[in-house]
Formats: sequence, structure tokens, C-alpha cells
Amino acid sequence: METIDTLISARWVIPVEPDGTVLADHSVVIRDGRIVQVLPTAAAAETYEPTETIELSDHALIPGLVNAHTHAAMSLFRGLADDMPLMDWLNNHIWPAEGKWMNDEFVRDGTELAIAEMLKGGTTCFNDMYFFPEETARVCSGAGMRAVVGLIVIDFPTVWAQTAEECLRKGLQLHDELRNNELITTAFAPHAPYTVSDGPLQKIRTMNNELNLPVHIHLHETVHEVDEAVSKTGQRPLERIASLDLVNPNLVAVHMTTLLPGEIEPLAHAGVNVVHCPQSNMKLASGFCPVNTMMQAGVNVALGTDGAASNNDLDMLDEMRTAALLAKAVANDATAVPAHSALRMATLNGARALGLDDQIGSLEPGKSADIAAIDLSSIGTQPIYDPISQIVYSAGGHQVTDVWIAGKQLLKNRQLATLDEQAILQKAGEWRDRIQAADSGA
Repeated sequence: METIDTLISARWVIPVEPDGTVLADHSVVIRDGRIVQVLPTAAAAETYEPTETIELSDHALIPGLVNAHTHAAMSLFRGLADDMPLMDWLNNHIWPAEGKWMNDEFVRDGTELAIAEMLKGGTTCFNDMYFFPEETARVCSGAGMRAVVGLIVIDFPTVWAQTAEECLRKGLQLHDELRNNELITTAFAPHAPYTVSDGPLQKIRTMNNELNLPVHIHLHETVHEVDEAVSKTGQRPLERIASLDLVNPNLVAVHMTTLLPGEIEPLAHAGVNVVHCPQSNMKLASGFCPVNTMMQAGVNVALGTDGAASNNDLDMLDEMRTAALLAKAVANDATAVPAHSALRMATLNGARALGLDDQIGSLEPGKSADIAAIDLSSIGTQPIYDPISQIVYSAGGHQVTDVWIAGKQLLKNRQLATLDEQAILQKAGEWRDRIQAADSGA
């Protein structure tokens, strides 16, 4: 008998790779935070002697979900400014609120709230874009959360940095500090073409020749953005980004709702990654990403929630269902983005977009044991004919019971192991009271 750390046995194991595979009555073998083997439960009992055995007879095990685009700290603005178009929402509500409230404490408390929500919904990795990224990294380290922390770049002054150059300087310092962190990596995160000028984008391209990081940017989010760019520069934003030599496999282009047919094939040829945020796009009436067309062309399409200020949650299971259903409506094709493709978007495709697909995104030997367990025994997910379909079309984040990151259990029977949920709720309430009192003039 071979000694191992943990043996997780479940009714189903869904490894994501090979695509669409469902393994009934299988177990995941974990040693030193990594997956050793996925094999039938009966064979595992004869082969391994675990320190800990976990039996989940009503559950499906999936790779931990990868939220490929969010603004974690903005969870504290959840519901603050709803039911308005993007630029009104940004210019007249969110940016003024950030100017008034954003500081290291806000980012720390908002990120804790977001991580707690994501872990309880099965998300084990998120790609963030926000100010005070050093605070985001610190909270993730304390919680044991996997993250890609965005080295945000923006032209206009903020409380975190006064210029794009200061953003880059602070970002590179953080990158160096995190260089040996096993759970936290970094990405350049220029906010958007309309908030970052050519000079900083050129510097990012030059520096990335050495660092080879993802370049995470909002791109072609609305018709207004594209039309305004053409009016000011004579170029569509994607065309401008290409002229700066940023259209390559490192590009993580978020939203991409406004594309011409001739723009899709070059994206695939260049190896660009696209992050689809269907619920945020629908809520802000930003447009529809041509997901099915892009995937058929060979573009790697991942899935993100965007921030809770515009979604208004960080539930990746719910996001999967929305992505699959919306793709069918947009393509006028019921076969567009089937359930297994939606699950892949939320796991392996996200990992690939972030340059982490050799570590996470599927349950394969050698990869990190980032795993979510979903209880499918409830009324809303019975009877079960196809576990993948039930997960995508019927399950919700509340059915996630257990989560592991690098073999460490961070959610056990729906209870957070590394975060104080009651303290987080109390801080969220204190921020609400503070912001409401200021807005009311009290």
C-alpha cells in the first residue's frame, strides 16, 4: 500500500480533460498538494493508504473554477449603482465612489468578502484588476487563495498612483516580491484603451518581452467605446492594440462584445485569449460577445464574472449557465456552447488564458489539487442523467460543499477554514453604513 495524504472518493469525477468525460465512482489521490492519480474507487482502496479519506457519495468533483476577470474589492460596491449604462455607471457613480472610499483598508476588506464568496461557490483561482494590488495579494496569501494579481495601469491619478509610470513602477516591485509565491502570480493590467495611452502600453510590451506575463485589458466592451476610439484616433481599439504589437498569446481581452466578422480569425491566428462576462454585459447592456463563432474559429474563450458591482455576484456556476444559454440565443443554435464546453470555459480555458494550464484547470496527475465538490442530491438537481448538464444548467453555488487548493481544504462542509465569515460580514455592514451615511449627508 502506497502512503498518500488525501483520498477523495465521489459519485462522479469530472476531469474536464478529456473533454466531456464523466468517471463514475472514482477517486482523486493527493500527495504534497498535487494529484497523483484519478482511478476507480475500488482500485484506490486496494492501492493507497491515505492519511485522510473523504467520501462524497452524492457529489461530483470538478476542477476548481477559474474566474478569469473580476475586480474583487468592488464587492463592497455591490448594488450601489444599478440599472444604468456602462459609461454613466462608471463616470457618474463608480469612479466618484472610488475616489471617495478607495484605500488599502477598502481593498483588504472587499477582497476578503470576494474570496469568501468565491470559495463558497467553488472558485479556486481569480484574475483580478484593481488598485492596491499588494493588499489583494496579502489577503490571498492569508486565505490560501490562488490568484493572478493585476498590475493595474491607468493614466489618470488615483489614491494608489498618480501616473501610469508610477503604476508600472509599483506593479513591477510587487511582481518581484511575488516571484516565488506558489499560489499568486501577476499580470500586466492596463485598464482599457480609453484610459491608457500609447506610451504606457508600449512600455508594457517592451517589459513583457522579458517577463512574459498575461496582459489583462478591457477591450471592445461597448459600441460607444469603439465609436469614440474611431472618432478620436481613426482606429478601432483592437486595431490600435495590434499596432502596438500587443495582439499575441499573452493578451487576455475582456468582453469583446463589438467585433467585426473579419476580426475574429486574426484573433485565433494570434493566439489571443478572450474572457466572456455575460451577466455583467447583459446588466450594463454592453452587447453580446460572439462566443460560439470565436470558439469555432479556435479562439480560447474563458469565463469571468466581472466585479460584483456590475454582476452582482461572483457565482461562476451561475455564470456558466448564463454563458451557455446566451450563446445559443446569440447564435440562434441550440447546439452552441454545450454544457461540457461551458464547464471547460470556466476551468481549463481560464487556466490557459492565465498561463496556468500546466498547473490547474483539470483533474490530471501532476497538476495542483485545486478541486470543488458539488452536492447534486438536492431537489433541484434530481434526477441525474448527465452530471455535467446538471452542474451547468441546474446547480448553484450554494451546492458547493468542499473546496481544496493545492491539496489544502479551504471549504469543509460549507464552512470556511481560513477566513472568519462573521467578521467579514460585520466589516461589509460597516462599509455599507459608512457609505450610506456619507451619501445621505448624515
